[in-house]
Amino acid sequence: MNFAFKSRYNIGDLLEIVSLLRSENGCPWDKIQTHKTIRNDLLEECYEAVEAIDTDNPVLLREELGDVLLQVVFHSSLEEDAKRFDFDDVANDICVKLINRHPHVFGNVTADTPEEVLKNWDSIKRAEKSQKSAVETLEAVSPALPALMRAEKVFKRVNRAGLSRDKDIIIDNIDELFDELSDITSTKDTNLGENEAIIGEILLNICELCVFYKIFPEQLLTEALKRFIIDFGQVGKDNPENLT
Repeated sequence: MNFAFKSRYNIGDLLEIVSLLRSENGCPWDKIQTHKTIRNDLLEECYEAVEAIDTDNPVLLREELGDVLLQVVFHSSLEEDAKRFDFDDVANDICVKLINRHPHVFGNVTADTPEEVLKNWDSIKRAEKSQKSAVETLEAVSPALPALMRAEKVFKRVNRAGLSRDKDIIIDNIDELFDELSDITSTKDTNLGENEAIIGEILLNICELCVFYKIFPEQLLTEALKRFIIDFGQVGKDNPENLT
């Protein structure tokens, strides 16, 4: 193998390593991978990087960011083989996007607050994507996102469009939905489909309430789960017979 070993490597070396791994004489596993076979790996590495951030672990974060970068390089290598684009195209496109969407830095637009920056960003993005209505911006939120994250992003766009509801209206709606759920479950002919629809609406309204309070629903549920597991463990210690 024609490869120069070094004491320290850079992005160029990573590109070469992935190319070698996927070459005819490379790694049997790497050679057969496709976008779909390593799709979940990309998700997993991103979540592990997030875990490193949540635990304030810079050593782990450094490692996990490397794993995320590997995924980007690997997918780019697959596309390079297909002669559609390569890693340089990916780097170029994100550079162009950042320059275009920061006219207050690279142009003559004024944006003195984070809110003004986001407003400009959304306006530029809508123009780039040819989105002519608020509905189109909501439809553009990726359905591949976890539901809580997707709901949060949708309601943030609703807010920026000036169409958000007051918190009291949201809370009243949640109360009404709980009353409706109670009425349905108290009847003999319980409709599971109706229950599911109402519970879904409750979850959606709670997500909207989180966005109103500038709370991340995904993180909120994560912290609540953490407390639940701790409390559950304590119950198990106090009443071990309940866990059998």
